[in-house]
Parts: sequence; C-alpha cells; structure tokens
Amino acid sequence: MLNPKHRVAILLHEGIRGIHGKTGLALLRYSESPTVVVIDRQCAGESLRQLTGIECDAPIVASVTEALTYAPDVLVIGIAPSGGALPEEWWQEVKQAVAGGLSVVNGLHTPMASPELQALLKEGQWIWDVRQEPTDLKIASGLARSLSCQRVLTVGTDMSVGKMSTSLELNKAATRRGLRSKFLATGQAGLMIAGDGVPLDAVRVDFAAGAVEQLVMRFGQEYEILFVEGQGSLLHPSSTATLPLLRGTQPTGLILVHRAQQATIRNHPHVTIPPLPEVIKLYETVAVAGGAFAAVKVVAIALNTAHLDTTTAQQVIAQIQTDTNLPCTDAVRFGAELLLDAVINN
Repeated sequence: MLNPKHRVAILLHEGIRGIHGKTGLALLRYSESPTVVVIDRQCAGESLRQLTGIECDAPIVASVTEALTYAPDVLVIGIAPSGGALPEEWWQEVKQAVAGGLSVVNGLHTPMASPELQALLKEGQWIWDVRQEPTDLKIASGLARSLSCQRVLTVGTDMSVGKMSTSLELNKAATRRGLRSKFLATGQAGLMIAGDGVPLDAVRVDFAAGAVEQLVMRFGQEYEILFVEGQGSLLHPSSTATLPLLRGTQPTGLILVHRAQQATIRNHPHVTIPPLPEVIKLYETVAVAGGAFAAVKVVAIALNTAHLDTTTAQQVIAQIQTDTNLPCTDAVRFGAELLLDAVINN
C-alpha cells in the first residue's frame, strides 16, 4: 500500500524516547516512502537525527495540525501502546488527519476501518489495517523442505531485539552482491516496509505455521535466498510465534539475535536468558525436532549494540565470537556482510 511517491507522517507520541515506537522508527530507517514529518509532542522541535541516529531530517511536531502544514498524504500509526488501542486523544488526532485528507496505515490489533473513519474518507483515501488474517489458510505440512532455495530465519533471545532489522540488512547486503534474495515480513512494521507478507500475530494458532509455509512457497521458486523476519522468542513466557516460523519455513539456517549484555527477559526480569551456547543448542534442537526434520544450524550471531559506545560494542562482539565460535556483528551498525558470508558458506 505504501510506495515511494507517498509523503508520510508518522504518529509517534512518546515513542522516540519511549519503548512503544519500534514500528515508526523501523519505517524511518527502512521504508522507501519518504517521511516528511514526525508527530511526537514529547520531542517536538528536537533533531530526529540526533535523537535516533537515523539519517532522516524530518521535523518533529507536537500535533497533527502542525503536521498537515508539511503536506503529507499518509498517516502511519508508528506506536504500539499497551493493550493495542490508541488513547482517546490520539484517536481524535487520527480522525483529524483523515478529515484533513490523509490515508491511514494502522498496525495495531484494533482495526481503524470503522464506520466513523470510513465516513470521513474522500476519493483516493484509504485505510490499511495491517493485522488482518489472510484468506484460504491451510495447516502446514513441511512442504518448504522441498525448496532448493536457502531459507534464513532470524530467532531471538527476547522480543524486540532486532530480528526484523537483521533480516532487512541481510537482504540489502545480498541484493548488493547480485543475489536473488527477498525479505519476507511477518510483523506489522515489516509488512509496512515490504508491502507484503503475513501478520503472524493475527493468524489463528492452528493455521500459523501454514500461513508461513504458504508465504515461503509463494516465493521459494523465484529467489535464491529468503530472509524471513523472526518473531518472539522461545525464551519468552508469552511468545507463541517462533515455533510456527520454524515449522513453516523449514529453515536451512538460523541467525540468533541478541541485545548485548541483556541478562533477563525485558518485561520479565525473573526469567533469565541462558548463556548463548545454550540458546543456540535450544533453537537447533527445536528446529530439527529430534530428527524429524532436516538438520539446521545457527550460523551466526546478530548483536544489537545500539545502547553501547563503539569501543564497548566491538569488545562485546569479540567476546561473543569467542564464547560461541560463530561469526558475530551488529548488522545495523557495522553492516551484514559477515552474517551473509556465514549464510552463504553454511
């Protein structure tokens, strides 16, 4: 739905400095649609580049009213508030944006294509509720094993550690090398960026692996490498998304993504993250299902070092390489070439 001709305004209230702005920040970094203004009353007037490190100089304003002066044509909901619904005052801003002529891209669980907003739409405007279950779903059958392409799945030690970013960086690196590669999106931000994929957390659990399998089979004959966006973590007490991804993709290789120096699950500090060699063993064991499926290895570690200075980041990367005997780097910070080499040589 988004294309390079769209002029995007991102609703990011309290998401630049807070913890709920992952979707909007991902669009700023990776979307081909230019962001012309960001709405975040907490950071209004500050430098987006300095706050985020992302190469984008869009102004930050406090309200939709101000944002409209920059002539956007699409409003993207770039935040994921607790509970998945917008606060009433922000909902009013969405209505104001639609009344002002903007289309809406919504990644929240709560749909926005309601009669109230539909009534405000003028010709050419639209509402894209990203989290919609695909039609014609079937249960999985392990069919992806029949494909000759490489299928690389990012898996994590926690949620929101950088699985999507790593997959996107790998796809960019592969494309630069002239390889026929494709990024397959499975989450809201990934779908907004790629324009296609499966919103996995909107799919009924019985059909989740089947939805992933259908996606992989749709592109597996056309490309040499598929980089599949990971979701959740086998270590997280509430996560249900990783297993369907393992079953649906039947991966030929895994990239383990970890936030440097994180010792416990972010929102569950009583849950300890085991040493990475143990996590690697866990993912490889579950992926192969005790021998029921083809052997698959974690081929490299993608480390999220955004919170560390460069020297410390490099030291931690070196230590993890020693601890795991696997290639390790921060794909966003230092590029994904090392990880890509590991994939190709697998």
